[in-house]
Amino acid sequence: MASRANGVIRGYPHLGTVRAAITALYRRLSPDGVLSYTSSVPPADAAFGDGDDLHLGAQRVARVLVEHLRLPQARMIVSFREMEHAASVELTAGPEYFIELNNRFRGHRRDIGAALAHEITHVLLHRLDLSFPGTRDNEILTDTATTYLGAGWLLLDAFRESRLTSQKLGYLTPEEFGYVLAKRALVFGEDPSVWFTSPQAYTAYTKGRALALRDVRQPPLAAAGWTARNRYARDRRHAAERGGRVPEPGRARPGSGGTAGAGDGGDSGYAFETGADGLRVSFPCPTCQQRIRVPVRGRVRARCGLCRSVLECDT
Repeated sequence: MASRANGVIRGYPHLGTVRAAITALYRRLSPDGVLSYTSSVPPADAAFGDGDDLHLGAQRVARVLVEHLRLPQARMIVSFREMEHAASVELTAGPEYFIELNNRFRGHRRDIGAALAHEITHVLLHRLDLSFPGTRDNEILTDTATTYLGAGWLLLDAFRESRLTSQKLGYLTPEEFGYVLAKRALVFGEDPSVWFTSPQAYTAYTKGRALALRDVRQPPLAAAGWTARNRYARDRRHAAERGGRVPEPGRARPGSGGTAGAGDGGDSGYAFETGADGLRVSFPCPTCQQRIRVPVRGRVRARCGLCRSVLECDT
C-alpha cells in the first residue's frame, strides 16, 4: 500500500518489481559484474556549484557517470529545454547519446547529477539489452539499477519537502530508493547516510534500510527472530500434515511468517512443497531475491545459485 503526501507517493507500491529488477541485474551482469561496482559515485565528483558554467558542468558530471557505469566510448551531449518530464535520452547505437534536461535544472543545478544518473543508466541498460515490458516497470528497473550500481543515492538526495513545496526525481518512492540503497550497502559495506544533504532523504533511507534488514531476518534464515521462528514452525507443521503444497509464486500465504510487512506491497515469504526427498522450503535469497529451495532437515547451509551468497538456515 502506498500513501501520498504533498503530491509524493510514499511506501512500497513497486516492491515486487524492485526485487525482480535486482534479480535481473545479477542474471545479466553476473555476480562478478555486479561486484565490480565497488564504490558509489563520490559526492565531490557529482557536485555542481552555482558558479559553474551550466553546460561545461553538466558535461563534466555526465563524464563522471559514464565512467562510473562502465560505458566505454559513450559520449553524452547534454542540452536544456522546456519539457514535461525531468529529462530524456535518445537511445541509439551510439557512440553519441543526446540527453535533454528540463529547463528548471538551470536554477536547480545541484540536482543535475541525479537527473543525468537516471538517463545514463538508460543507456547502460540499452547496451546490455536489459529491459522490462511496459514503460512503468522499465523505469522502475532503471531507478533500481541506477541505485544498486552506485549512482542512485543522488536521486534519493534530490527528494526534498517543505511546508509549501516538494520535489522528487525518479519513479521509485523515497522509501523504495532507501530500500535499494540499503540492499547495496549490505553487499558493499557502505554507509550512504553520510552523503545526504536532504533530511527527508535520510529519513526515507532509514525506513528503507529497516525493510532491507528484515529481508535477512526472515525464516528459514537462522537470523530470524523468535516470533518469526514460531510462525515458521507452525507453518512447517501444517505443511507436513498436509503433505506439502505448491503455492502460487509471488503470492502471500495466509498465516505465513514470510511477508515483508503489512502494507509494503510485496511478498518475501517462504513456501513449503513436497519433493522426492520429502518436505522442502523455498525462500528468496536476501541478496539477489532469487528463490532458493532446500530440504527441511534442521540446520543447513544454502548457497544461492545466482549471486553465490552462502546462507545459514534453520529449516
